[in-house]
Amino acid sequence: MKVGLFIPCYVDQFYPNVAIATLQLLEKHGCEVVFPLKQTCCGQPMANSGYEHLTGGCNENFIDNFDVPVDYIVCPSGSCLLHVKEHLHAETRHEAAKAIRGKLYELTEFLVDVLHVKNLKASFPHKVGVHQSCHGQRGLKISSMTELVAPYFSKPESLLNLVEGIELIELDRKDECCGFGGTFCVAEEAVSAKMGKDRIKDHLKHEAEFITGADMSCLMHLQGILKRQGSKVEVKHIAEILNAG
Repeated sequence: MKVGLFIPCYVDQFYPNVAIATLQLLEKHGCEVVFPLKQTCCGQPMANSGYEHLTGGCNENFIDNFDVPVDYIVCPSGSCLLHVKEHLHAETRHEAAKAIRGKLYELTEFLVDVLHVKNLKASFPHKVGVHQSCHGQRGLKISSMTELVAPYFSKPESLLNLVEGIELIELDRKDECCGFGGTFCVAEEAVSAKMGKDRIKDHLKHEAEFITGADMSCLMHLQGILKRQGSKVEVKHIAEILNAG
């Protein structure tokens, strides 16, 4: 199958290793990957700040890049993907935008629901805490919410359990928000930082060596706090762990 690789701008600029791991992971599982070279910001920061009416250029550019013959469009960042999935539009290119929205998949969602991955040649012999991002749970439904009386599931955890040597720690609060929230961490930095510290405290209590997740934006927030605390705990995107070894 042919897959279009959607790499958000902050991943491209700050965490290119995540993009590379995603590419290699998809290719290992038989995908032909297309990477449109002119993709830039999806427009989420503007929309989150109340300026979605100014994201027209972002929408047009996204359509220009991904209105191509691919079966799926995959992204290793749930928040950016959810924004495009719910908000991509263009007055004169309605059908193209609709078709693109229907092809969008978050990476772990794609590996579980489309590729049905059951085996991984990956090794990561460390104690790892999993951060379940809010948008992944409530928007993309890639993991369940503990406040619901329903069977537990987590697509990221199901994949991580296929990695040799990994030990997933059990957190007290499996789906607590990290406090990042995109522009929220700028507008309400004190609240955001306190929420992040609380989230990290739970991981540290259970002796995590690494914190992983399906969205590098949340992990970036936690990474900043860990560095300021002088902690040896590292963050690592799930694609890097699934591609390790």
